[in-house]
Amino acid sequence: MDIGTISLVLLLGMLLLLAIGMPLGFASGFLAVVVMVMKFGPDLLFSNFGTGPLNLLGQRIYGITTSYVLVSVPLFIFMANLLERSGIARDMYDTLEAWMNRTRGGIAVVTALMAVVMAAMSGIIGGEVVLLGLIALPQMLRLGYDQNLAIGTICASGSLGTMIPPSIVLIFYGLITDTSIHALFQAAFVPGFILAVCYIAYILIRTNLKPSLAPLPEPKDTDLTSWQKSIYGVALIVMIVGVAATIMVARGLYLNAFDLIETDTGGTTSGFITKAAVLATLCGSVLWFAIGRENTVAAWANGKGMVAPLLIVFVVLGSIYGGITGITEAAGIGAMAVLLLIILRGEFSWALLREASMRTFKSTGTIMWVTIGATALAGAYTLAGGPSFVANLIVGLDLPTLGVLLIMMLVFLFMGAFMDWTGIVLLVMPVFLPIVLKLPWDELGITGGLDSRLAVQVWFGVLFCVNMQVSFLSPPFGGAAFYLKSVAPPHITLPDIFKSFLPFIGIQIMVLMLILLVPQITTLFLH
Repeated sequence: MDIGTISLVLLLGMLLLLAIGMPLGFASGFLAVVVMVMKFGPDLLFSNFGTGPLNLLGQRIYGITTSYVLVSVPLFIFMANLLERSGIARDMYDTLEAWMNRTRGGIAVVTALMAVVMAAMSGIIGGEVVLLGLIALPQMLRLGYDQNLAIGTICASGSLGTMIPPSIVLIFYGLITDTSIHALFQAAFVPGFILAVCYIAYILIRTNLKPSLAPLPEPKDTDLTSWQKSIYGVALIVMIVGVAATIMVARGLYLNAFDLIETDTGGTTSGFITKAAVLATLCGSVLWFAIGRENTVAAWANGKGMVAPLLIVFVVLGSIYGGITGITEAAGIGAMAVLLLIILRGEFSWALLREASMRTFKSTGTIMWVTIGATALAGAYTLAGGPSFVANLIVGLDLPTLGVLLIMMLVFLFMGAFMDWTGIVLLVMPVFLPIVLKLPWDELGITGGLDSRLAVQVWFGVLFCVNMQVSFLSPPFGGAAFYLKSVAPPHITLPDIFKSFLPFIGIQIMVLMLILLVPQITTLFLH
C-alpha cells in the first residue's frame, strides 16, 4: 500500500481512537501494528517473527526504554509529589505574600514567582497547578481578586514547568532527538525567564489600570513597612553571600586537607580561600554591626520560608550547570534533598512516603506506556517511509523557510489541543526535526539565523516547549484546566477556566513568535 494512503489511515485512526477514549499509549501501539501490516502484509506477524522490520522496531523500543536519562523522569516526579504533600511550598507562599501583599496584584505576582521556583525544583507541570490551586486560588478569591485573573495566573504560571529546567519535556526531547540535555537546559533559561516576566508584567499593568481586579487587603499591624522590606532584603542578600562564601572556604580547606585536588583547582587556591574568608567575615560584620542583631533575626524570620525551595533549586540546577553530576544523578540528589528536608521539618510519615511513591508509579507507568506505544508507531511509520513522504509534501509546497516553520508550529498547536506532549514529541519530532536541519540555517528567523547543527536542534526544542505551553491551556483538552478543576470550588466550571486562559495564551504566542523570529535568544548561554 502506498504511503499516502497509510498516512491518511493513520491520521483518521488516531483521531477516532482518541475520540472514543482509548489511552494514547494503546492507540499508538495498535496503529503501529496496522501500519506494519498495511506496508509489509499480514504475513509479517506470523512468519519469521522477531526478524526483519519487527526486529528493528523492537530494537528501537528497547533503546528508548533502557536509556539511562529516562531514570530521571520518575525521580523528578517523586520529588514533585513530595513537595506537593509537604509544607515547603506553603511556607514559600506565605513568605512571598508577606513581602508583596501591599502591592497591587501582589498575590497574583507571588503565585507566578512561586510557580517559577517550583518549576526549577522539579520540572513537573500538573502538580504545580494542583498545588497552586489549593494554596493560591482560595486566597485570591477571598481577597476579591477577579476570578479570571486568578485562574489564568495559576494555570499559565503552573505550565512554566515545560520551559524552566529541569523540564521533563526537554529531557524527552533530548532523548528522542539525541540532543544534549545540558545544552537544552542552558538554552531554555532565557525564554522561560522572558515568559515568566511577561506574565508578571501583564498582571501588574492590568491590575494597576483596573484596580478592582485586585483589591488590596486590609492593612494589619504585622505588615512589613517599606523601610523594613528594604533593610530585611539587604540583610537576606548579605546572609546568602556570607553563607556561600563560608561554604567555598570550607570546600577549599577540605579538598586541600585531604589532597583531593587533581586537575581542576578552581576555588581551592590559597588566594581564593583567603578572599572568600574575608568576604564571609565582612558579611558577618555587616549583619552584626551595621544591620543589627534584631533586624537580622527579623529578616531571617520573614525570609526563611524561601530557604528550603532555593536550597533545592541550588542542589538540582547547581549540580547540573556546575558540571558536578549528570541529569539523572541531579534528579536523585534533588529527591533525596527534598526527603531530608521533610524529615528535618518533622513532616515525614510513612503514609506521605507511600502516597508520593504510588502517585509516582502511576504517573511513570502512564508515561512509559505512551513512550512504548508512540515509539512503536513512530518507528513503524518511519519504516513505511513516512518521514520522506511528509518532507516531500512540505517541500513540495515551495514555501520560504519561515513558512515551513509556521506550518510546523500550527501542527504542534493543533495536536497539542488533543494530545499530550509525550505523544507529540515521540510521534512528530522524528519527522519534523530532519526537515528543519535541512533548511538553510542562515534563513532561520530574521536576525541572521544559526551557525551549527546543535544550535538548530536546541532552538527547535525550545520552540516545541513554548508550543506545549500553549497546548497546556488550549481547549478542548488543555491539561491545566482539568488539573485546576479537580481542586477548584464547585462554582468554577470548565468553560470559566478556559475563558480565563485567553490573555495568557496571547502572551505565549507572542513569546513563541519572538523565539521563532529571533532564534539567538536560545543561544545566549549555549557553549
